[in-house]
Amino acid sequence: MKQQDFGNLPKSKTKVCTLASGSSGNSIFIESSHTKILVDAGIGPRVLKNRLATIGVKIDEIDAVIVTHEHEDHTKAITKLPIPVYVAAKTVPVWKNKVEDLKQFDNHIHFMINDMFITPFSVPHDAIDPVGFTIEFDNTKIGIVTDIGSVTGLVVERLKMSNILILESNHDMNLLYYSNYPWELKQRIKGRLGHLSNSQSSSLLNTVYHDGLRHVILAHLSEVNNSPEVAYKEAVRIINIKNGSDGAQQENGLHGSGGSQNSNYFNSLREDSHAKIHVAPRKSVGEVISF
Repeated sequence: MKQQDFGNLPKSKTKVCTLASGSSGNSIFIESSHTKILVDAGIGPRVLKNRLATIGVKIDEIDAVIVTHEHEDHTKAITKLPIPVYVAAKTVPVWKNKVEDLKQFDNHIHFMINDMFITPFSVPHDAIDPVGFTIEFDNTKIGIVTDIGSVTGLVVERLKMSNILILESNHDMNLLYYSNYPWELKQRIKGRLGHLSNSQSSSLLNTVYHDGLRHVILAHLSEVNNSPEVAYKEAVRIINIKNGSDGAQQENGLHGSGGSQNSNYFNSLREDSHAKIHVAPRKSVGEVISF
């Protein structure tokens, strides 16, 4: 099976795709009519530039990087990029004198990057001041929570009415339980400040689902304690139920155009479903969602 061809992308000016997703690195590309940003830059700068190039974007076209938290799998490249980097105010001491063009935002206070209206909000994770984001432009709302140990009322409130959701779906509880991870690490992963399981992610999807939701990208999957097929089935069951089916109709609807689980998104095949489910590949560029 051949890799997805990005050479003939739609001419739409609004695009979203993951450039990397998982413990080895995370980065999301978002483009509006007037702005291009990255949410996190947790891969090496050379790899980042190469992956942007596959979707026809140069690094000097990026207006800014906005950072969810300070962990290396979200920040690896930010000290080497000649573009503005926005970090939570409490994490400024971590990056002062290391990032060339450092800017800060205050948690829960909206800020603008050109035409993008960005709202950071607190999420439970074992970092200094971790945040999720909603990003609004062109009558579109994107909700992002990729490292989050538990779901709070604030998270639900912020993600409501999103047209695109990028949700952590880190692990399957059974796979984690029977894995060879040390017990202490298992406890951290499934703890309140760790990472969302597939079932927690699906429950969150069930809570914030609405008819205007068009795409759900499942992100930050564990290579050891999860699989794209398992995560997909959990999420697509919610979509089917919301659309009046028993959750079985899309069970065999998982497919990828690449040769491995890291090469492309898996997509729901049902045309009547309001929202399409995608699973972000860990170490390659995902499908470009254009609208």
